[in-house]
Amino acid sequence: MITFAVESLEENIPYLQHLLPEHYKELALNQDKVPLVPRYDIYVNRERAGEIIFVTARESGIIIGYFIGFIQPGLHYATCLTCNMDIFYIRKDLRNGRLGIKLFQYVEKELRRRGVDRWFVGTKLHADASSLFKYLKFEPVEIYYTKWIGE
Repeated sequence: MITFAVESLEENIPYLQHLLPEHYKELALNQDKVPLVPRYDIYVNRERAGEIIFVTARESGIIIGYFIGFIQPGLHYATCLTCNMDIFYIRKDLRNGRLGIKLFQYVEKELRRRGVDRWFVGTKLHADASSLFKYLKFEPVEIYYTKWIGE
């Protein structure tokens, strides 16, 4: 049985260190130039300040997916408590069915409980999750572009 829970990101860093490389390998751009080196100290500080939501999906106690988002008033809209998704991931071999839908429904319930007004999510175009977000009634609002300008 798969369970969802709000958990401490700080306490789960050792477990995430096993999933993040898999997540990185599948989705990150410019892997030949940009190594995976998470700044866990900043995540921990933001979590301690109450600005992180970390939701896990577990099967038999093992993390198989997660959602991490940043919660704070918008920089331009101080009266609007906003969640900006950082990352989400579901182990590739478990992406059949409704696991992604259930994960995001759980996150939404928790965000509502916390009084969040607006929620932003995003998707990689090379691993497009737009159908998930459209199903969950998100509206497309922006497209990001990237350009490698380093040496």
